[in-house]
Amino acid sequence: MARIRLFIDHPLAAGQPVPLNGDQAHYLGGVMRLAPGAVMEVFNGHDGAWSARLVQATKRGGSLDVLEQVAPQRNPPDLWLVFAPIKKARTDFIVEKAAEMGAARILPVQTDHTNSERIRQDRLQAHAVEAAEQCGGTFVPLVADLVPLARLLDGWDESRRILWADEAMAGPAETLAGLPRGPWAILIGPEGGFSDAERARLAALPHVSRISLGPRILRADTAAVAALALWQAALGDW
Repeated sequence: MARIRLFIDHPLAAGQPVPLNGDQAHYLGGVMRLAPGAVMEVFNGHDGAWSARLVQATKRGGSLDVLEQVAPQRNPPDLWLVFAPIKKARTDFIVEKAAEMGAARILPVQTDHTNSERIRQDRLQAHAVEAAEQCGGTFVPLVADLVPLARLLDGWDESRRILWADEAMAGPAETLAGLPRGPWAILIGPEGGFSDAERARLAALPHVSRISLGPRILRADTAAVAALALWQAALGDW
């Protein structure tokens, strides 16, 4: 794996010049102290990974020259992570691990017991980018803005099944082998759990499957990682 990997929001092809914004140029020239001619790996989320040569990096910006493709595009399974934001550092952790573990989309939701009333969508998206850069990925999941859970469920496409990690079902961990393949979303609740009204609505939906994540009630950030691992091992690309 290349020592330096950079997400570039620009088309990539052999011989393609690529502009760098000020932050990217500062990272390469000021933080990593690369000189013109240095080679790194770049990706844009849909064209695979490419080697690129640094042309220049100044305080205002810079540029790269794309050389050749070094890895094909690797997209994750059609899996979304829906979760209620918690404390800042732990929400960051959830987004980072979801990106590393192959979530295709990340959707924060406001529930009746959600502690956070707002998120910085741009900051969370940057965390997803950084996770893809660091773990060798070529795909960056989109982090949506915060929406109420009720509104999300109102417009839900029922062809996408929901895997609800229900803390009330704490007990032996379940296998997902009998569940159908296809588009899915994992739903992780807030620190205080779902309200009675939310639980009743979720339990009544035919496209929702409840599961246990084991005999201990997990913190929300741990539950997200555990549920992603279970789904990927049974229905994903692991």
